[in-house]
Amino acid sequence: MKSLDDIAELLKGQPGKPPVEKWHPPLSGDIDITIKSDGRWFHEGGEIKRHPLVKLFASILRREDDGEYYLVTPVEKWRISVAEYPLQIVDSEVAPDRIAMKTNVDEWLVLDDSHPLTVTTNINTGEPVPRVAVDRGLSAKVSRSVFYRLVEHAIEDDGQLWLMSSGQRYCLGATE
Repeated sequence: MKSLDDIAELLKGQPGKPPVEKWHPPLSGDIDITIKSDGRWFHEGGEIKRHPLVKLFASILRREDDGEYYLVTPVEKWRISVAEYPLQIVDSEVAPDRIAMKTNVDEWLVLDDSHPLTVTTNINTGEPVPRVAVDRGLSAKVSRSVFYRLVEHAIEDDGQLWLMSSGQRYCLGATE
């Protein structure tokens, strides 16, 4: 099994986002990396506290059609465990015609056709569960504080709260 530093060494010096969609190595196995529901990453039970390392791993993470999450390099593919969503939306900026969202790995994206916002309801608590599609099959859970800020910018229409961004309309949920 590869160590975190071995994988980091493979990717060192890569400019921008690696083209993981072009890489199709066979499954190397499972690696003891877990992403908790609050977005924290763990390796062999210990939290990965080096933010640059988390960003690096997030750059090679993808979700495949089997619903599993993998860290992918040109020659290796390691399955990891994700509790809920692999990324978190931790900040937002609202402009008149678009809304930008920042992930916990410092990537900004604009709500649009490629990065839609969807809100489901937790059947146990009745609370909204907002998420944004990122890329490579990944989604980012919108933090509670960001969601409340979005609600402040929403417009009520026929009992629903709506946001507009990039010409698209996103439902945040019922007003009741």
